Amino acid sequence: MTFQIVTRGDALRHSAGRVAVSVSLTVIMTAAVMLLQLGTDLDASVGVGTVIFSTICAAVAISAVLAGGLSFRSALLMRDLTLARRELAQISRTDQLTGLLNRRGFDEAAALALKSAFATGRPAVVFMCDVDRFKSINDRFGHAFGDKVLVEIADVLHACAGKDGALVSRHGGEEFAALMIGITHEQAAQYAEDIRQACAAREISIDGNSTLVTISIGFTVARDEVDLSTIMQVADRALYIAKHGGRNQVARADAASLVAA
Repeated sequence: MTFQIVTRGDALRHSAGRVAVSVSLTVIMTAAVMLLQLGTDLDASVGVGTVIFSTICAAVAISAVLAGGLSFRSALLMRDLTLARRELAQISRTDQLTGLLNRRGFDEAAALALKSAFATGRPAVVFMCDVDRFKSINDRFGHAFGDKVLVEIADVLHACAGKDGALVSRHGGEEFAALMIGITHEQAAQYAEDIRQACAAREISIDGNSTLVTISIGFTVARDEVDLSTIMQVADRALYIAKHGGRNQVARADAASLVAA
């Protein structure tokens, strides 16, 4: 069983145990080397040079074994710590329900993707997607059904992301966000329409209850350098158009005007 170090007392006990092991190994190894070099006759006469040589051999052997053991142990601990940090970083950037990036993970990855896109002169497209009448679905069928809806919508988005190279996240609640680099307005509109149709065609079922679910999508295309928060706000304006235009539709917005797709 792994020894858990939680308190200062645990640390002291752990250190004391390691010291006891080191001292014991030192005594055993020293005795073994001296017996091999000097023999078992305690009354035998031994030259000073032999004693010095034996002592040096014992010191080197003990240092090598202890240093190697401690270094190996430290390397294992560092490996475990690195893996744990990597796992925690992954968890902190992932939505646990859908497996998509969460808002933090999306914002970090999207900011880097935008910087790369603008540096190479490629357009960036941000999509904001919202499940239509999600509160009514929760009220009618329960939160477990609502979670199932989010997972199913996420599956559609994930499939599209894998095919088209989009960065996709659950941005919060029933809202999803996606980023694509290097596509035109026409391609973005078709991409959004494909997602809308795929979601509308998927029947959600759980515990004998089933329903069809639709989503509204807003998107914007940025060709000039702009920060992520600004482009997200514009995409959110497009989503507002889609929601208030009757839902289950795609709309586009840009900084200059608001245009239905």
